[in-house]
Amino acid sequence: MEKETRPYIPWHIVGDFMVKAFMAAGVPEEDALICSDVLLESDRRGIESHGTNRFKPIYMDRIRAGELKPVTDYKIIKETPTTMVADAGDGMGMVASYKMMKSLIEKAGKYGISMGVVTNSSHYGIAGYWATMASDEGMLGITGTNARSSTAPTFGVENMMGTNPLTFAFPTDEEFPFCLDCATSIVQRGRIEYYAREGKETHPGMVIGEDGSALTDSAYILDALVKGTAALVPIGGIGEEMGGYKGYGYAAAVEILSAALAGGLFMKDLTNKDENGDMRPYHLGHFFIVIDPEFFMGRETFRKTTGNILRELRASKKAPGHDRIYTAGEKEWDMWQERKDKGIPMGDAVKKDFMEIRDLYGIDTVFPWE
Repeated sequence: MEKETRPYIPWHIVGDFMVKAFMAAGVPEEDALICSDVLLESDRRGIESHGTNRFKPIYMDRIRAGELKPVTDYKIIKETPTTMVADAGDGMGMVASYKMMKSLIEKAGKYGISMGVVTNSSHYGIAGYWATMASDEGMLGITGTNARSSTAPTFGVENMMGTNPLTFAFPTDEEFPFCLDCATSIVQRGRIEYYAREGKETHPGMVIGEDGSALTDSAYILDALVKGTAALVPIGGIGEEMGGYKGYGYAAAVEILSAALAGGLFMKDLTNKDENGDMRPYHLGHFFIVIDPEFFMGRETFRKTTGNILRELRASKKAPGHDRIYTAGEKEWDMWQERKDKGIPMGDAVKKDFMEIRDLYGIDTVFPWE
């Protein structure tokens, strides 16, 4: 882990400010608390590509541009004892996802398994937040979402699908759950946004240009992704040799589950421009699955067996030069232990974002760095 050089800002100061800002933009207080917590959870886990880095550009700026509605008119389109289809009304994806997961956890507790989909939604933050809502209740959580086009299919260079995360969270008998939360592309757009903010290059092999070459200039990549002249590469890399078709296949599965069950938009139609070039919401789709192991061999059996599997993996023979093997969710737990008493490390770009939003809405917050 690299030595942290950025100043730490107390959690409550950052959280309170984001709630005030969301409310100033028209988000109801109850919803603002949900949205703020999802962003904070990203930083708690060290997933900075989806935390406070994205507060202004992905949420506040989109609300002001008319791409995102601050009030989420969440409507249930269809429901059975174990399934749900909901329309987010182009509102806050985090709010719609929270409501969906609350319902599905209740259904799974009654019937063992539940599944729901949300259509006409927006960016829902880290997928792991929704999966761990289930694991926190002793259940298994699975989720995924489509997104604006950014990833090329194997043997292609056109950005057709989103980063399309496929995410799992399982309860264990340890202090933290197993939580696999990652995109089906090698890197997600948010990570490149972070690289650009920090003046860092994108690693070779993560992004492909129209001519098939690897691109590394992070700022250029962000512009090229919008123009459609660059694309992210699926997990496994370029071509078939390292298994790029596997990441491509998983991305396609997430696209289908996020769109087809709800009859929603997909791939190139997930854009913020209408046929006249005017700004519009993205109309994203998400899917969620909750499983209660009590309906199988019991929650305690599941937790213990899962814990044993993970402990055996971590205790296996290490490669030369490495003294530790991690399991999914462990690094995020370690990061929380590191940060919980210190706060959020915040760079100059995010500080500037916060001050711009504060001044724009006249919010009475004085930041520690001023």
